[in-house]
Amino acid sequence: MSEHLIKCPLCKSGNILNHSLVQDYAVSQKEFTLCRCGDCELLFTNPRPKEEEIGPYYDFKEYYSHEDKVQNFTQWVYQKIRNYSIRKKVDLIFGLSKGGSLLDYGCGTGEFLQEASRQQWAVRGIEPSEKARGQALGKLPNQIVPSLKELPEEESYDVVTLFHVLEHIHSLRKTLKNIVKHLKSEGYILVAVPNPHSEDAKKYGSTWAGYDVPRHLYHFSKKSMSFIQDEFGLELVQVKPMIFDSYYVSLLSEGYKNPNSGLISRYFNAILQGYSSNKKAGVPGNYSSNIFIFKKK
Repeated sequence: MSEHLIKCPLCKSGNILNHSLVQDYAVSQKEFTLCRCGDCELLFTNPRPKEEEIGPYYDFKEYYSHEDKVQNFTQWVYQKIRNYSIRKKVDLIFGLSKGGSLLDYGCGTGEFLQEASRQQWAVRGIEPSEKARGQALGKLPNQIVPSLKELPEEESYDVVTLFHVLEHIHSLRKTLKNIVKHLKSEGYILVAVPNPHSEDAKKYGSTWAGYDVPRHLYHFSKKSMSFIQDEFGLELVQVKPMIFDSYYVSLLSEGYKNPNSGLISRYFNAILQGYSSNKKAGVPGNYSSNIFIFKKK
């Protein structure tokens, strides 16, 4: 079963139009419609699987964020880059707050929280996936919960992170509102999302892996992120690029666009396109993926 939205899930505008058809290359091979909001510019899957029925779309071996064991070369590369990125993420939050409490929404298998905990952050993670949550709990017992509802109402945090998570959340407005409630005054929210206006998105079109339908429910523009700022009492203080994402997304996109190509060819083309995408981006906000850093007013 699927649900059909008649209003934009972010700004609630009824000014929505069909935008494009995109295939789920990873699991079902089905086509899904992306709609575009004429007011806030959000792209969103519509109709979309219901929250309680989307689980099977995540059940494939290449969904590396839910697996901490290396099973092939691409996953080995992914994990090496992830380990480097984790250190950079911890450096980033230290640049905002000299320690304190951290909530990672969509913490996956828990490596980022584990590293932050080693550096004396008081950490808490939210992970809906039972498989990934089990692996995270093995690293951080009693510190990972399945949903926001499991957090004590009085619990608040200096920093909340959502790294490639916001695009997966069905109850978008409700979740953002509740996250802000759990943020301390002048605390920070870091939101990393793919950019459908990036150079690699333009290059690959409907085969761009960043669309990742139906797992990715939304695709945010700069205007969409500005709406989040205004609607939820936040101030956008900085935007930072995620420079490795263009290479990984290009690698997946090469496989979708040219499924009969060899691995070496895919890697070669992905490296060229990833480099080109980063070079043409120029400024933060234009990269394949970007981290939007908000401060609570």
